[in-house]
Amino acid sequence: MTLLEINNLSKHFRSGGRDVTALDGVSLTLDSGQTLGLAGASGSGKSTLARIVMRLLPPDGGSIRFAGEDWLALSGKDLRRRRAKIQMVFQDVLGAFNPRATVASVLDDPLRIHEIVPKSDRPRKIAELLDRVGLQGSLADRSIRDVSGGQRQRIAIARAIATDPALIVLDEAVSALDVSIRGKVLELLVELQRERDIAYLFVSHDLAVLRAVSHRITVMDGGRLVETGPARQVIDNPQSTAARALVSAVPRLRIQTPQGHSHEP
Repeated sequence: MTLLEINNLSKHFRSGGRDVTALDGVSLTLDSGQTLGLAGASGSGKSTLARIVMRLLPPDGGSIRFAGEDWLALSGKDLRRRRAKIQMVFQDVLGAFNPRATVASVLDDPLRIHEIVPKSDRPRKIAELLDRVGLQGSLADRSIRDVSGGQRQRIAIARAIATDPALIVLDEAVSALDVSIRGKVLELLVELQRERDIAYLFVSHDLAVLRAVSHRITVMDGGRLVETGPARQVIDNPQSTAARALVSAVPRLRIQTPQGHSHEP
């Protein structure tokens, strides 16, 4: 079933006294429980697209339908209610958190805002979320600044799944992690997808990461989609100049794919 449908999306910025086209007629779809890898070099438009999907930026034109609704038309209470079903994990998770927050308060926020569980049940739910992402419940009282980068990324994932979302947008979510931690976080994301039927829009410049988790990959260049196809096809037989450049930069990364087969790109 189609969960996300983007049609003819456009976005322009003014930079240095000139117009910059960040998105130029972008159209794509994402099915429930699937991962679409959004690849491209820096400045290709992929992060702009992610932020528009999250309603962090307005588009200049085009449409987005999410779970059958006009996503761009929602506002006020209707938008706040439906935000529970679409979450985001950023590259700079420390910047996305209140630096004075504790781990418990970071996870308490979505539970409280979206009224997921009563206040009395939140400590139990927080412990469950930490356990599900492979962290000890004793971390709950720690400052978010006092945990490692890999732990913070797992906490960000725990916060994202707290609202039982249908879609998680991940913007370079593992690029700051070292390879061994990155692999474990990707394995966690694949497991969560199997368990909960979550769809991922996974933004990355690294095709090794996208091959590990994606069912399909679409490649952006200059604000346009220049290639789309099954992940293995795009990586093994790239057709566009942009895709070939990304493939040439792929490091070796061994991980379980969404289909359950271990391989090295």
